[in-house]
Amino acid sequence: VQLQASGGGLVQTGGSLTLSCAPSGRSFSRDTVAWFRQGPGKEREFVAAMFRGSSSTHYADSVKGRFTISRDNAKNTVFLRMTDLTPEDTAVYYCAASGRVILSALRSRDAYGYWGQGTQVTVSS
Repeated sequence: VQLQASGGGLVQTGGSLTLSCAPSGRSFSRDTVAWFRQGPGKEREFVAAMFRGSSSTHYADSVKGRFTISRDNAKNTVFLRMTDLTPEDTAVYYCAASGRVILSALRSRDAYGYWGQGTQVTVSS
């Protein structure tokens, strides 16, 4: 199973981007799906997640109100809409999925067994 993330790029402060993630050989419909990011010299951190079987969404405080995670089950694709971007959002963004995540662990990297290759987002000042 491979997750293919796309949509990254270079954007100015205040701009917007939408990332997409689609799996090959797996359906997202029953998975908890999430986005993480890793900035320069930083550890990979949780950004957003959508819990399996529901429309329940969860966000890191740093992106709440600016980022929106969503999924289109018909297209088997997960999205991360990012608005009002700042240079602090510069990072490689990774999508992740798992059918076994429990609610209390969905912000943990270790909870996810499937990862995408990452897509670079660079926000210029």
